[in-house]
Amino acid sequence: METIFSKIIRGEVPAYKVLEDDRFLAFLDVFPLVKGHTLVIPKEPVDYIFDMAPDDLADLHKFAQKVAGGVKSAVPCIKVGVAVIGLEVPHAHIHLVPMNQIADLNFSNPKQKFEAEEMEEIAGKIRQALKTEAGS
Repeated sequence: METIFSKIIRGEVPAYKVLEDDRFLAFLDVFPLVKGHTLVIPKEPVDYIFDMAPDDLADLHKFAQKVAGGVKSAVPCIKVGVAVIGLEVPHAHIHLVPMNQIADLNFSNPKQKFEAEEMEEIAGKIRQALKTEAGS
């Protein structure tokens, strides 16, 4: 199954990566609802998240939990909302959305657009927050 996420995993399409290991990848959504909107994906392609093996699904959520901590530390928000929709790209993914109001998690809202420099700055802040948390 070839998707835009497959190309990001292979490095063929650039992404604002915030965390990566041998099984999972987290990067900023280029069509975010709000600043800091991050996607978390398994590197192993699977379309429907609930087709993942139970242990793999649990590990994906553990990875997402770690990333959410970095997002919350780096982006001013009350909470980080979570959504699994899976219609826009046929590759399982979790949306992590910084929220200050419930409307921030409304996928009917217009998507935001940030310049490349601002996207890299946001990604850098999340990466730094994750490094700081790992060192704690």
